[in-house]
Amino acid sequence: MAALSFDFALPLRRFELGLALEVGGTVALVGPSGAGKTSVLRVVAGLVRPPHGRVALDGETWLDTDERICLPPEERRVGLVFQDYALFPHLTVRRNVAYGACGPVDELLERFRIEHLAEVHPGELSGGERQRVALARALARAPGVLLLDEPLAALDAHTKAAVRAELAELLRSLGLPTLLVTHDYEDAASLADEVGVLVDGTLRQLATPAELVARPCDAFVASFTGANLLHGRARRGEGALTVVRLKGGDEVFSTDEAEGEVGVVVYPWEIAVARAHVVNADSALNVVRGEIGSVVEVANRVRVRIGAVTAEVTAASAERLELGRGGVAYATFKATGTRLVPL
Repeated sequence: MAALSFDFALPLRRFELGLALEVGGTVALVGPSGAGKTSVLRVVAGLVRPPHGRVALDGETWLDTDERICLPPEERRVGLVFQDYALFPHLTVRRNVAYGACGPVDELLERFRIEHLAEVHPGELSGGERQRVALARALARAPGVLLLDEPLAALDAHTKAAVRAELAELLRSLGLPTLLVTHDYEDAASLADEVGVLVDGTLRQLATPAELVARPCDAFVASFTGANLLHGRARRGEGALTVVRLKGGDEVFSTDEAEGEVGVVVYPWEIAVARAHVVNADSALNVVRGEIGSVVEVANRVRVRIGAVTAEVTAASAERLELGRGGVAYATFKATGTRLVPL
């Protein structure tokens, strides 16, 4: 597979965006709004020229400021899908896909299951259909690199899950170096081989989705990947355990080594919920008592807020424990699932 590589510095309004990356499979950049994610795509596509940097696809140089090379967008083998899809409203689906195409588009219309929409205009399409048209148009250029800007942001929650699965399968089958940006970690983890967390123009961590969850490098990465983040002071405990006194006064245990001020990271799916506290001889079992603050259904799971932590349980468990009526509950989680990160 070809590889896209870039290394550049671009001054933005609040900070300098500096990033060096090699993209072989699918890489997702995630981060808060204004972190510089879309600017990365614009540099690669040639829509923005940084004062210093290089962009290349294998041996094909698109940008080299030292050598004064800067190919215009139309000369870069890039397929770009914009966040709002940017379809031409006055053109039919067929003519949108054919715009800038390198050849006939019938095969693409069939591949994306939009051949029956060929003479329809974008205003008559659903969100999922518009996305498929935008992807077909991007691939009609026979690109060497695919760039996706918030590819699922324009979809409603009901449509999103199905389209996400379709897009993941498409990216695997294409075998193109793909760079996508999103503010949604779940989207990134579902679509990408590697995920980079970008904050204020700086790459905090780049790893597989599983690695980011298992070993976040800092508190921001942990919270961005969906973890509960508690603050406390750590000290060495008995055996191989670290004891952390939380700000609320509770103590929890971790198998991570740390001392001083730390962030305590535990993911919602690693927390069990009970209505009563059963004393357990296993000192490595953490218990947090609190009032039930909220109960929210997410797909076939239920997220419940207990004191300072959010747990995720099955709908059957939520019903059995009568979590919807509020009151006091206990969140329990193991020391082995409690990670400690620097603040």
